[in-house]
Amino acid sequence: MVNMRHATEADLPAIVAIYNSAVPTRQSTAVTQEVSVESRIDWFRHHTPDKCPILVYDVGSKVGVWVSFQSFYGWPAYDHTAEISISIVPQYRGRGLDRQLLREAIAMTPALGIQTLVGFVFSHNEPSIRLLCSFGFEEWGKLPNIAEMDGKEYSISLFGKRINP
Repeated sequence: MVNMRHATEADLPAIVAIYNSAVPTRQSTAVTQEVSVESRIDWFRHHTPDKCPILVYDVGSKVGVWVSFQSFYGWPAYDHTAEISISIVPQYRGRGLDRQLLREAIAMTPALGIQTLVGFVFSHNEPSIRLLCSFGFEEWGKLPNIAEMDGKEYSISLFGKRINP
């Protein structure tokens, strides 16, 4: 079991740095330029520990991984559905931390009132697709060539899993 904890606002610079490390890869975010800590404050504050938490895992004395649950679509009918995201410091990618964190995050869903998890993944992001599929997520849809970065078009796949029916 991995020891995750609820993120505090003091963790936001580390969360943003991890997020920004993915920007140049064009594999896991549609953001094309690094974001600032200030630009993510409202995003951070909209996450609440009781419903849509941001969780961090410390590697040594620094945040190495973060997981967030995000409200899906914002309408009351979707209150029991959440989008999940995982972001890892580059040097710890490929070491299985994402599997451990996803397992623990899924285990938290009953207490959060979440019945369904969804993830939006670039269709070319094979590591994330393999991760989700290994936990029983299925591809529920695809938005072909919906994103454009650096003059190239990219598709987004929607993965979902009914967790607590």
